[in-house]
Amino acid sequence: MTLDPTLYETFTKNHSTMPEPLPIPSPPGLPIFGNTREVDPELPVRSFMHLHELHGPIYRLSFAGVPRYFIASHELMNEVCDEKRFSKHIAAALQEVRNGVHDGLFTALGPEERNWGIAHRILAPAFGPLSIRGMFDEMHDIASQLVMKWARHGPDHVIPTSDDFTRLTLDTLALTAMNFRFNSYYHEEMHPFIDAMGAFLRESGDRSRRPAVTQMFYREAQRKYEEDIALLRKTSDDVIKARRSHPSDRKDLLNAMLNGRDPKTGEGMTDDSITDNMITFLIAGHETTSGLLSFAFYYLLKNPAAYQKAQQEVDSVIGKDPINVDHLSKLPFINAILRETLRVWPTAPMISFTPKKDELLAGKYQIPKGEAIVAVLPTIQRDPLVWGEDAAEWKPERMLDAEFERVQKEHPNCWKPFGNGMRGCVGRPFAWQEALLVVAMLLQNFNFSMSDPAYTLGIKQTLTVKPKGFNMRAQLRNQVTPTSLERSLASASLNPPAALPTKGRSSGAAKKPSINGKPLAIYYGSNTGTCEALAQRLAGDAPSYGFQAQVGTLDSAKENLSSDKPVVIVTASYEGQPPDNAGHFFSWLESLKDSEMDKVSYAVFGCGHQDWAQTFHKIPKAIDDMLEQRGGQRIVEMGKANAAAGDMFTDFETWEDQVFWPAMTKKYGASDLPEGESFDASLNIEVSAPRASTLRQDVMEARVVDTKVLSTPEVPEKRHIEISLPSDQAYSSGDYLAILPLNPKENVHRAMRYFGLPWDSMLTISTAHPTTLPTDLPIPAADVFGAYIELAQPASKRNLLALAELTKDEATKAELKRLSGPEFTTEISTKRVSLLDLLERFPSVTLPLGPFLQMLPPMRVRQYSISSSPLWNPSHVTLTYAVLDQPALSGQGRHVGVASSYLSKLETGDKLHVSVRPSHQAFHLPKDAEKVPVICIAAGTGIAPFRGFIQERAAQLGAGRPLAPALLFYGCHSATTDDLYPAEFARWEAMGAVSVRRAYSRAPAETNNCKYVQDRLWADRREVVELFDQGAKVFVCGSRGVGEAVGVAARKMWLERARELGKERGEGDAERWFEGIRNERYATDVFA
Repeated sequence: MTLDPTLYETFTKNHSTMPEPLPIPSPPGLPIFGNTREVDPELPVRSFMHLHELHGPIYRLSFAGVPRYFIASHELMNEVCDEKRFSKHIAAALQEVRNGVHDGLFTALGPEERNWGIAHRILAPAFGPLSIRGMFDEMHDIASQLVMKWARHGPDHVIPTSDDFTRLTLDTLALTAMNFRFNSYYHEEMHPFIDAMGAFLRESGDRSRRPAVTQMFYREAQRKYEEDIALLRKTSDDVIKARRSHPSDRKDLLNAMLNGRDPKTGEGMTDDSITDNMITFLIAGHETTSGLLSFAFYYLLKNPAAYQKAQQEVDSVIGKDPINVDHLSKLPFINAILRETLRVWPTAPMISFTPKKDELLAGKYQIPKGEAIVAVLPTIQRDPLVWGEDAAEWKPERMLDAEFERVQKEHPNCWKPFGNGMRGCVGRPFAWQEALLVVAMLLQNFNFSMSDPAYTLGIKQTLTVKPKGFNMRAQLRNQVTPTSLERSLASASLNPPAALPTKGRSSGAAKKPSINGKPLAIYYGSNTGTCEALAQRLAGDAPSYGFQAQVGTLDSAKENLSSDKPVVIVTASYEGQPPDNAGHFFSWLESLKDSEMDKVSYAVFGCGHQDWAQTFHKIPKAIDDMLEQRGGQRIVEMGKANAAAGDMFTDFETWEDQVFWPAMTKKYGASDLPEGESFDASLNIEVSAPRASTLRQDVMEARVVDTKVLSTPEVPEKRHIEISLPSDQAYSSGDYLAILPLNPKENVHRAMRYFGLPWDSMLTISTAHPTTLPTDLPIPAADVFGAYIELAQPASKRNLLALAELTKDEATKAELKRLSGPEFTTEISTKRVSLLDLLERFPSVTLPLGPFLQMLPPMRVRQYSISSSPLWNPSHVTLTYAVLDQPALSGQGRHVGVASSYLSKLETGDKLHVSVRPSHQAFHLPKDAEKVPVICIAAGTGIAPFRGFIQERAAQLGAGRPLAPALLFYGCHSATTDDLYPAEFARWEAMGAVSVRRAYSRAPAETNNCKYVQDRLWADRREVVELFDQGAKVFVCGSRGVGEAVGVAARKMWLERARELGKERGEGDAERWFEGIRNERYATDVFA
């Protein structure tokens, strides 16, 4: 029996078993303008990524009545890459770019445009392996210009990374493609073609976001737009005419376009098409590759182990020989670095598709024929279902050939930075060879460091994306000089002449003082500034012992550790890892195998906090041991300071005075200075009238939007502040905001009063020694006291002894010496007695202003957990903090917290200096929010990061995204005094974003007789264990006591659960289990 096809089609049409399409999430828009306000015009891709966090894998936006569908999962991306069902879509900015390049390869609508087919078939062979290989010498020519520019500028030059890489890639394209030299490295100003191209791209982007009806009001912009297009085309036409007038047999792109014939039609390219594609190559080729190189070096500098591995690969494969094209195929790790960089930040971050007929995407989302589907690649390529929970992290090992091929096979189309199929990037082999060459040459010849080790990645966007404000410094390796390097790049080996060894000065080194002394090198590793302050203090003390010190970061000592002078290293550990400016040094040290340090004499001082028992002093101990194992000569045993004891400066000075300097004097000889100088009197102060100020560079200006008090007067004050971030700062829930505070005004008044300074006093500070104070320019005295020094820093033993020498009153002298002895901890350190307190308590002491400033450490940033989510507002953050203001234990006035007092005095509209700092990778919401439950535990203002977490979950639920359950355990005094944000949490709880379990210490009867948060955790342990068994992540934030108590409760729960399952387990087993889940499924943020 045969079924009539017509009847079959009718039957299936009327009795379809296809599911009903699901509604596609779409935020409400405005009439005419649609969803324009949802998108940041400066950084659209960030807005689209945030909207995916809010709505999930697909959503719909409308711009001026035109709908666009945005996708952000591998599942959907894999489907739209099917060229039988979907094709490339030219929309928005690219549609405007067609005004200048028409149907060039990048902007053509597709095979329906005849010129695209002819150009594609002619040019594809020009990008074949042999052709690209033949371009190596000219690529090397331009790369050598970049290398020599950086070498001649020296190690202190701040490299504008993206700008210099843009010059590189543009010049490379112009030379290899058409034998034209822009010579960008020989002019401060760019060639007019470059300026016109940049302006053309910017205006194309702007035009795409304007409703068509408004375009008539942009007459001046339209005139400039047309002029830029005319200049681009004239320059290209002139190059074509010049080649036709002077033909050559170069096998470059221009000759391919001029002389090539389409194998299908036999036709050549028209002059207009040649011009279109010349401009297209310059636009598409230089921007993407320069962005790739910029991102790659950012991630290398943020990941010292990968940097070290890449440099070792270059040294092993190429060594000191000139690089050649055959080397490039032998660099698998650098290959993986480029792949991983393009996975995390594809420089062309979005590509568009359109269905060839009405489609039901993923079997549930209806997309009409011809509509735009925008693939947001940074989110798609971080899909945790493909790459795991750490998908947002940069890990090049996952991109080594075997692993890359496995992932591509299991998850097709999960890595698409070069586009898709027939419309993929024809110039990919060109870009890859250029990027491999440049990375290898730069790692071969330089050691790099970040200009600002605290830099956090900012993004700038035109048609492509690049790091914003990312600067580096470059120091030549292997004692090579610029002169010898220039010769070697031409032909010779990189081995330096024996008579020409030089060492570049580190980026952090102080200017060489004019006074004599034995040389001493001091290197520090520091994130918060404490170790840097200790290093500067040691350098300031050095002249008193006959030494002249230079200070630099540990990274500046990589491959350059001094062997002709003693070396002191002051460093800390951060969660078991080196500080940001020490990671490359540490990786290099780990890589050494023999006795490379046999000429190095060294001493190490380590800072740490005993609460992090597993990593306490881990990095300083490792450096101390590795230097000895590699042949170094230890001057003294490693010094140690414990932040938990509260007085690292005294620990350091005790080691310095009683251990380090006596050993240095014994080994190198005594000071030539007169005896009796126990403080540095070389800081000279002039009082003058002009006004000036200086700003710190590691923070940026922000603005206060709102402030409010959250608690009642019966308890210590808790406050809320909302801050508008600098334009290029972005954050994630759980991150920190670093605040550069000012000292409380009452303390500044006290200092001004003590030194008898009128309020309009100006100080001009000069010194021959390293200092963090502003020097050689007049600055208000109030600014020096308020902004540059820690006035409330507890006095050290050395401070007390120095003051004892400055008084003639014997009773005062005896009391100061007594306080510097066994009574120091209880009477000075514990009571936080400051130097200023002592000067007021002992009026017979006369301390000059210079030594006073020199004795105090520099002002440091304080970090606060951000209490908001970027899904609430990506450009604003909130902080939730307690104000420290209580009677001073010393009996002198009040003890006022520097940062909390500063924040509490700010009002709406005030400016402050801040920087976003990422938290530990474990302290972020799980990527697979639909499947992984969350358990948050906090007390007091420890609720801050969890307000951000729950705010984010509420936004996702509000946008229709399903989520796994969440519990919040929270402890405070009572419901009426300091239960923070109760209305918000009630609203979020009603939405299903969280279930809140409270514990009131002053009203436990209201919270199931649970007094503290750990009590409530234990009371509700059945639910906690159930969620944990489902894969929940646990987060804890609060004081050290809270962290310890919650840890005890967690181990008790595990033991109880083990007994229920019939397993015999003891305390040791519980401890091992607990340590095994820390920083994986159990993340803490514990503060003092």
